[in-house]
Amino acid sequence: MQQKGAIQIIEWEDLDKRKFYSLGVFMTLTTRATVYPASLIRTRLQVQKGKTLYSGTFDAFCKILRTEGVQGLYRGFMVNTFTLISGQAYITTYELVRKYVSQYSPSNTVKSVVAGGAASLVAQTITVPIDVVSQHLMMQGQGEHLTRFKPKPKMMLTARKRRLTFGQTRDITVQIFAADGFRGFYRGYVASLLTYIPNSALWWPFYHFYAEQLSLMAPSECPHLILQALAGPMAAATASTITNPMDVVRARVQVEGRSSVIETFKQLLAEEGIWIMTKGLSARIISSTPTSVLIVVGYETLKRLSLRSDLIESRHW
Repeated sequence: MQQKGAIQIIEWEDLDKRKFYSLGVFMTLTTRATVYPASLIRTRLQVQKGKTLYSGTFDAFCKILRTEGVQGLYRGFMVNTFTLISGQAYITTYELVRKYVSQYSPSNTVKSVVAGGAASLVAQTITVPIDVVSQHLMMQGQGEHLTRFKPKPKMMLTARKRRLTFGQTRDITVQIFAADGFRGFYRGYVASLLTYIPNSALWWPFYHFYAEQLSLMAPSECPHLILQALAGPMAAATASTITNPMDVVRARVQVEGRSSVIETFKQLLAEEGIWIMTKGLSARIISSTPTSVLIVVGYETLKRLSLRSDLIESRHW
């Protein structure tokens, strides 16, 4: 009988890399499509001043759905799919750094913290330019007055009213480059690093910690995947709560074109008080809960499906 609490971790050297990458792209795309509406709502809540547009997460969801339709919840999604590249870079970096750190420390916590932080650094370097464009697209509609850049409206021959065409991504990209040059695509880069590196570095050790604790409390025959699926959102809620203030600053810097992280934080604190710390937190936790469940179930299943054939019989889940 397997010892309680001893959840087996599939390491990098245990994987069939061909299966791992081919299945990983599908998993990442599915996850992003599922949680994108919550990410859009979170961005709008964080960027609005006070409660000028929405009173909360549910109010934002209802208003966007009523006035902009389902497509309103997916503004900027096509651009955001390019983050598939950063997703693959993230998991590769995490696994490789974890393997490297294991040569110096057997501690799972140390390996998780270092690897999670390093993976986020690499991923954010790729993701930030995509996020900058995507977030401006997210703000179109009810929140378009809060963003510096807007797509140019074009007259459609078959309609009387003006509509935005597929050229909106190009319009936003051109305007960002014209106003700020190449640096404009990395606006908020430091804020993103200060948000996502700690978030990633915290999520992995909390995830493993909660999984082990749940395993100690659960019956020995309880499947580990269920325990890991519960541990994921618990870790996400913990990490999100700790890093949310910087996430608010990051969103404001990228959408409003602010230049200083510290000055932005001071101004937000002066304008909206201590509650700025929790702005968009419920939307963030709501989005991170299904994200974490999908990531954990998907990622752990992915690793099990990608396990080297010579190790399949020796593992118990």
